[in-house]
Amino acid sequence: MKRTYKLLILFIIGAIGFQSCDDMDDSLVATTPGLEVQTFIWKGLNLFYFWQADVPDLADAKIANKTEFEAFLLSKETPEILFQDLLNKPISKYPLGEAIDRFSVLVSDYTYLENLFQGITKNNGVEFGLYRQNATSSVVYGVVRYIIPNSDAAGKDIKRGDIFYAINGTALSIDNYNSLLSNDTYTMGLANYDNGNITPNGESVTLTKTELTENPVFKAQTITSGSHKIAYLVYNSFTANFDQQLNTAFAEFKAAGATDLVLDLRYNSGGSVLTATRLASMITGQFNGQVFAKQQWNAKRQEAFGLINKFTNTVDNAALNSLNLTKVYILTTKSTASASELVINGLKPYIDVVQIGDVTTGKNMASITLYDSPSYLSKDNRSTKHKYAMQPLVLKTTNKDNFGDYENGLVPTVKLSEDPANMGELGNLTEPLLSTAVGLITTNGRMIRQDSEIKAVPFKDSKSIKRFATDMYVEPKDLPSDVPASLLQF
Repeated sequence: MKRTYKLLILFIIGAIGFQSCDDMDDSLVATTPGLEVQTFIWKGLNLFYFWQADVPDLADAKIANKTEFEAFLLSKETPEILFQDLLNKPISKYPLGEAIDRFSVLVSDYTYLENLFQGITKNNGVEFGLYRQNATSSVVYGVVRYIIPNSDAAGKDIKRGDIFYAINGTALSIDNYNSLLSNDTYTMGLANYDNGNITPNGESVTLTKTELTENPVFKAQTITSGSHKIAYLVYNSFTANFDQQLNTAFAEFKAAGATDLVLDLRYNSGGSVLTATRLASMITGQFNGQVFAKQQWNAKRQEAFGLINKFTNTVDNAALNSLNLTKVYILTTKSTASASELVINGLKPYIDVVQIGDVTTGKNMASITLYDSPSYLSKDNRSTKHKYAMQPLVLKTTNKDNFGDYENGLVPTVKLSEDPANMGELGNLTEPLLSTAVGLITTNGRMIRQDSEIKAVPFKDSKSIKRFATDMYVEPKDLPSDVPASLLQF
């Protein structure tokens, strides 16, 4: 009844004064009370969404009649439903093989987004991978990948390679893993792993999530092997406010006389495009000013925002430390995504990239945070009536040679899956993937491992079950600041 009444009022308003698309701006800014969020969603997607032209309900003509436009917004029960209905074959409605948009998201409070992109999360410190016992099994178990320093887990008896099968006494499955692991405090039931069989061992550990800031530079060391000084970097997120720490790591590699680099991106699911450009520049150094990556936006934004990311020699006005390498060894898993894949793809036209591990996620699209403000790109003068924000996919990245079609992932040069029974210690030469990389560098065949018939099937990981943790994003400050206001209006 209430909605019918609203529609009747809207009809009367529309009958009194029909307005054309050309003079809709002022009337759409002052929307019918209660539709502020919905109008923001539609306008933001109409302007920036990569597939805007492929979604009929995002066509400019949709707002030619205010009454019909607002009736359309009212027909969607919630902002979340409207958002999903305006996406191009979203993963929420289509199976994995048919879905086109797998990553665009709407949030009711932008604070979560801002914290995440600064490396701040609510986290107990255990980063893990989830596996299924086989392709058809519903049984799920977890394998600890690494422990974040200064976290709750850092002071507990749990380490890389530990297996857990249950949370609070309930065995993990494909149906319950998300809800069980979302609790702020829970007890992990530990187990032993034997040729694919998971056997509870009676041990457990209780963990509590706290607000935690993670330095993505997890490990930086130099390994001497014969005439080679091999820089080894475990880098777990492209977090721009830690770029100085990343640059410091490369300064240490240079000081040690590094001749080679093993870049460990196994657990890096993405982040800042700017940071990816800087990392590629630290690996090389001889291509300053040349094209690293190209950005393809929708037709409405391409002229204003279609940028080229170029190799650089500075980090926030400081000199960038580069190794001037012509070959790099990169370790990957199925969790390696977005900005990590951008680094691999962007470097390939310039230097020899030896990828060791598993096929990557396959995310060649980047997003941006949109606010309900005049520019959409800033919180300045944003609406005070809500805190909704969007993180829609807005651009596709390609390398210098215009290649960017790796939706199915980047295939490794050397296939070597992680074995839950033999995770090894990161940075130790006995760890299988690092051992293989060092073996290839030094031509020591004894150190090169062969991919075995591992029964474990990678399923999810601790980052992919967190919202936005696999994002590749462009920050507003990295976009042109002189975009005419007319390009941000209808």
